[in-house]
Amino acid sequence: MTRFTREELEAARDRLVPDVIADGLRVLFCGINPGLTTAATGHHFARPGNRFWPALHRSGFTPRLLRPSEQRELLSYGLGITNVVARATARADELSAEEYREGGRLLALKVARLRPRWLAVLGVTAYRAAFDDRKARVGPQERTIGDTRVWVLPNPSGLNAHWTPATLAEEFARLREAAAGR
Repeated sequence: MTRFTREELEAARDRLVPDVIADGLRVLFCGINPGLTTAATGHHFARPGNRFWPALHRSGFTPRLLRPSEQRELLSYGLGITNVVARATARADELSAEEYREGGRLLALKVARLRPRWLAVLGVTAYRAAFDDRKARVGPQERTIGDTRVWVLPNPSGLNAHWTPATLAEEFARLREAAAGR
């Protein structure tokens, strides 16, 4: 992986990273917002130490561990990636409450248009802020967007040490089972 200088990462601030989406996905994964490494590379969950790609593989969503640069392969598995807030920042705490609410509104419109079977929001705090649901917990939600069911997954950031790689993969696997109709 390319190592970026502080200046190169700062130049990526506020950059937009294209979604990996298609109509009728099995699961649309939704991050909080792109980090600076993601924005610099143009690949979702690109920061070393982010556990999204390993959790996706260990849970059985993908047959092998994909690199962030292979993100378009997700579409062949009926999977996609978007974000609650499109703007890249160094930390999620740089986002305002209004950005989260507006991101939730725009995400709901995107989901209504694309009609994935499941929307998987990566981070309970982001989900709570975007959808004004203070009582949300990790797991399936009562909320639906049209026919799309909603599942909240733990944030896969390496900073979220409460969730180990194994428990993160277990939670992703619970969603995979639900998405398979089991």
